[in-house]
Amino acid sequence: MEEYLLTPNEFDLFRKLIYKKVGISLADGKRNLVQSRLRKRLAHHQLSSYQAYYDLLINTPETDCEWTDFINCVTTNKTDFYREAHHFKFVAEQFIPEVTARAKTAMGSPRIRVWHAGCSSGEEPYTLAITLQEALQGRGTWDVKQLASDIDTQVLAHAEAGVYDLDRVAPIPQPLLSKYFLRGTGPNSGRVRAKSILRDQIAFRQINLLNSPWPFSAKTQFDIIFCRNVVIYFDKPTQLRLVDRFTQVLRPGGYLFLGHSESLLGISDAFESLGRTIFRLPEGVAMKFAA
Repeated sequence: MEEYLLTPNEFDLFRKLIYKKVGISLADGKRNLVQSRLRKRLAHHQLSSYQAYYDLLINTPETDCEWTDFINCVTTNKTDFYREAHHFKFVAEQFIPEVTARAKTAMGSPRIRVWHAGCSSGEEPYTLAITLQEALQGRGTWDVKQLASDIDTQVLAHAEAGVYDLDRVAPIPQPLLSKYFLRGTGPNSGRVRAKSILRDQIAFRQINLLNSPWPFSAKTQFDIIFCRNVVIYFDKPTQLRLVDRFTQVLRPGGYLFLGHSESLLGISDAFESLGRTIFRLPEGVAMKFAA
């Protein structure tokens, strides 16, 4: 394919479109990134300019799969098993004892609900599934469900399959890898697949965080929300709206985990900072339910 350059004017068009559709705010220095990401769509449609692809997009119904391909191209997905391991240590050593103590005085089967708002290729929810399985051993029967969402359908398909190359699962301690993953043979040699004890705990779903309402009950209360290395791509107004909406679906006393370079400073004063990008919604916060 002949190399076509994304002009400043074309970049500005796509930058506004990306912001409108997914809330990502691109800096001026991201023009080469957008150019390289969208090059494959020009090749697919045999187009000779980025303007031609932009025109194709805006004249395409939003239900068309081209919009999905476009969004998949421009979103960033970087994750690892046990990334920011202190978050999982906190869940095991502080969160689990807390909910166990609370369960002793509660009616019915004890439950845990988690949302991974930006799960990428699934390493984060599977790491947490391992963490919860291990931490809940000997603590009775628990109803544990995780919602793992992303806007990128390609990484969601990868996550739902639960299949990873051996180099990707290297951070998992060997005893846990043997316990919770199946080793591939024949054509799948060099790969592993998460066992059903992990996969059955997680529901994967495409969710655009900008959409309202989100595709679950407004009265849903999560005990934990992981939204790590996501809000960094949003501008301040979008961050403000998103975090406010998190307070509406997070149980008072629940936890919000952000990425290592993210903060709630100047975004929300509803949370108590516990350090190392762990935030707690105080018990006294009144719940607000979206329409």
